[in-house]
Amino acid sequence: MGKRLKQQRRGRGSIHRAPSHRYRGKVKHHPVKIGTGKIEGFVHCPGHTAPLAKVRYSTGRVGLMLAAEGTSMGDEVKIGASIRPMPGNTIPLSEIPEGTPIYNIEAQIGDGGKFVRAAGTFATVVSQGARTVVQLPSGQFKSFNPSCRATIGIVAGGGRPEKPLLKAGKRVHVLRSKAKKYPNVSGVAMNPYNHPHGGGNHQHVGKPNTVSRNAPPGRKVGRLSPKKKQRRR
Repeated sequence: MGKRLKQQRRGRGSIHRAPSHRYRGKVKHHPVKIGTGKIEGFVHCPGHTAPLAKVRYSTGRVGLMLAAEGTSMGDEVKIGASIRPMPGNTIPLSEIPEGTPIYNIEAQIGDGGKFVRAAGTFATVVSQGARTVVQLPSGQFKSFNPSCRATIGIVAGGGRPEKPLLKAGKRVHVLRSKAKKYPNVSGVAMNPYNHPHGGGNHQHVGKPNTVSRNAPPGRKVGRLSPKKKQRRR
């Protein structure tokens, strides 16, 4: 009898949990609707690709935000509507002019930001209306509630992937901080005991390498079977 699949073992919880004790804290928009803050410094967090800005708000609370490109210590950031769309300011989508680069966009009102949070990324406001249409870094267009908030600018830390890691050990530690396994060995390169795709005289899956969409939880992992195309009449 073979082993469980790697994806199934990790899904049941193991050593591959994120080392959250090393993270600096939650990175969300400040819950107040109107306010100001001052950047007191920048911190590195292993769980984020971008540097984090430590901000002291006018309410007295100290929070973390994804640093915007071009911001520095002592800069003032503002929260609310009817303010200038300057880098670092957090504004409702309905108040942001079309063509403005934004990041850390809320999926639902008040969730603190879910979209466009990686270093060097930004989205662009395309159109305003009953829903605000935004072009994401992938090129996909997505509509949001105009009351959702976003931060103006580009996420700092751009160009991070351009620096080579040079050795495999370095990559191990980088991915370990994000609870990712390295190296990833393909199933066809394994033995039959280790993976259903292993074995044979040459590397070949030898069976459908997709999983049924009707498969039960625990088995529904990996590549799902594509949807059947409708015949044109």
